[in-house]
Amino acid sequence: MKILTALPLVLLAACAAPEIELPQGTAARGDPAKAVPAAVETVVTTNPAVDADDPALWADPRDPARAVLFGTDKTEGLYVHDMDGKVRQFLPDGPLNNVDLRPGFTVNGKDYVLVTATERKNFTLVAYLFDPETLETRRYGVLPLGMGEPYGYCMGKLGDDFYLIPNNKTGEIRALRLANGAPLEAAKLAYSFKVGSQPEGCVVDDETGRLYLGEEDVAIWRFDLKPGAPADGIKVAAVDGERLTADVEGMSILRDRGAKYLIASSQGDATYPVWQIDGDSYAYKGRFAVEGGAIDNVTGTDGLDAWSGSIGPFPEGAIAMHDTDDGGTQQNFKIVDWRAVRDALSLP
Repeated sequence: MKILTALPLVLLAACAAPEIELPQGTAARGDPAKAVPAAVETVVTTNPAVDADDPALWADPRDPARAVLFGTDKTEGLYVHDMDGKVRQFLPDGPLNNVDLRPGFTVNGKDYVLVTATERKNFTLVAYLFDPETLETRRYGVLPLGMGEPYGYCMGKLGDDFYLIPNNKTGEIRALRLANGAPLEAAKLAYSFKVGSQPEGCVVDDETGRLYLGEEDVAIWRFDLKPGAPADGIKVAAVDGERLTADVEGMSILRDRGAKYLIASSQGDATYPVWQIDGDSYAYKGRFAVEGGAIDNVTGTDGLDAWSGSIGPFPEGAIAMHDTDDGGTQQNFKIVDWRAVRDALSLP
């Protein structure tokens, strides 16, 4: 992310304003970001120009070593990666932007993980069924959204109902309710919200029914997915150029040792601020950056996702994030061990 600075009026009008790079990573403005390394990165050998955007993690609760990472390609479709970063499956469904998932979706008596992603060419939501037994993914349906081009997206599961929550560049947010096992076209509008400018990243806390949403240049907001709840959002954190630098992008929630953390992507300075959620309060705990080492550093993150508890080679949780520059023509995803973040931020 770059900011243009205005030139003095005495200069010729034809002169272009110079571009000034914002400080990145651990050098970013505000309180120092703590450096953590990436443990894994995704690799696609069949496409030299992967345009990655948003990840979603899943682990088998019965055997967390059986785990995958879903990742969107804004040009080609949806990749499914093993936790060593290699491609397991590719679904060529066009320009998919944001992806999310929830388990326990029952079709014909069998439980699947419902995976859904926004498609920005035809303005639809594409749904998949991920089989936790075979680790294979198949198409389930396509839902026209009727709100113009969808931008950000997330899911929730409240009780036995699944919530599909797209937003668009005008600030419109819709929460569609889908009954367990119902066809995708049966999803109905349950709630609608509005922010004043372009949003994108969001996450639902299924325990409380709260939706957290990033308005890119303004703030992180909280909305309640409850009948009769106010339609206006409550500001959780401002985009202040210190803890959060525009754009605020992906966000996720991670639970660890009895605490609950909200993690966001501060795209403008390539850092990840962390807040501890305690009821209606949000205690800022610091921020981290993914620095280069055996795997290159992370910059310009769009989407991110966190997994609470054991997943693949990470016994206490992991965070996956988009990296806009993998040092070549590809963008990809990096995975960070939660223990490294917890230690870096001195969390209990």
